[in-house]
Amino acid sequence: MNFADFAYEEIIVAWGLKIVAAGLILLIGNWLAKKIAAFFVMIMERNSVDVTLTKFLKNIIYYALLAAVIIAAAGQLGINTSSFLAVVGAAGLAIGLALKDSLSNFSAGVMLILFRPFKVGDAVTIAGETGTIEEITIFNTVMNTADNQKKIIPNGTVSSGTITNITANETRRIDLVVGIGYDDDLKKAQQVLQEVVVDEPRVLADPKVSIAVSELANSSVNFVVRPWVKTADYWDVRFSLIERIKIALDEAGITIPYPQQDVHLHQAATGGDKSES
Repeated sequence: MNFADFAYEEIIVAWGLKIVAAGLILLIGNWLAKKIAAFFVMIMERNSVDVTLTKFLKNIIYYALLAAVIIAAAGQLGINTSSFLAVVGAAGLAIGLALKDSLSNFSAGVMLILFRPFKVGDAVTIAGETGTIEEITIFNTVMNTADNQKKIIPNGTVSSGTITNITANETRRIDLVVGIGYDDDLKKAQQVLQEVVVDEPRVLADPKVSIAVSELANSSVNFVVRPWVKTADYWDVRFSLIERIKIALDEAGITIPYPQQDVHLHQAATGGDKSES
């Protein structure tokens, strides 16, 4: 065997070992990537993370690990990966800048699904809109308004503003303001209001209802009426109380005054007597 044949054999053996090592890295790395992704899925399922988010994060974790495995295998073959990483990084930056709004909505969607300030079926006020949540996706939140309009709101807009979850708590307080005339019997009016509220079976005994004089307004003495009800009963009880309070005050001879304004007219002073012609 001459020197050239020996050199070729060394090259073949060296490259053969590199190829075998790179193949093993790919096989073992791919197996580990799947196992790690499955492990994270198991953790997310135990914590009741949304199914859509779970699948999405599983794919991100798997492909990110697989990309690292491919780069490691390429390095084992002697390929210079630094320039490749630089190209990937530049491409990632360009894509990130081009999709910054979508990425903002995505990250906000992840936070909404993880921290759950509201869930499907909740009545909420978000981004100036009030309605019932129909769906929470990675990029948008879908809601239906009380008059059955479908609103699709970007998650970035949702997370950047105030979120009011109307149905988050089991109970809710009704706040009513009832005005009576200054000439009416204050104690009698308070007793009528108390009786109306107590007779409403959906009003909760605890917390206790609050009825008190809140303001001496321009044309009326104002009471605040604040009973507590179950959140599901809020609007039905509110409408019922307003109607029954009006009827009860009328029957008791207590007036609910109209807004009034006194206008005083003054005759302007005339000038000196006119000279006779």
